[in-house]
Amino acid sequence: MSKKKWITDSPFVYSTNTELMKEEIPEETETPAPHLQKLRIKLDTKQRAGKVVTLIEGFTGKAEDAEILGKLLKTKCGTGGSVKDNQILIQGDYKNKVLQLLQQLQYKVS
Repeated sequence: MSKKKWITDSPFVYSTNTELMKEEIPEETETPAPHLQKLRIKLDTKQRAGKVVTLIEGFTGKAEDAEILGKLLKTKCGTGGSVKDNQILIQGDYKNKVLQLLQQLQYKVS
């Protein structure tokens, strides 16, 4: 008969403590009014194979509201883009157009 070798250096730990298993989900904050937000617009080419994107940073609030603003900007510019981590990416050099659109929507822009 062969003896079974138990692995004692396993990275897994079993626990019955339910407090250890709870995940903390951050609460989304309410989106402030446009005139209370300060957005920054810049052109970026990092990790994009030399292609230029217009990056809008500084949006605070719900992710759904960032998606809505991103979709509006993409539609007005006639191009693609995405929204990640409350950063809005617009494909191409649309810095001036985005600046005008955000000012019309009463955002503080720099």
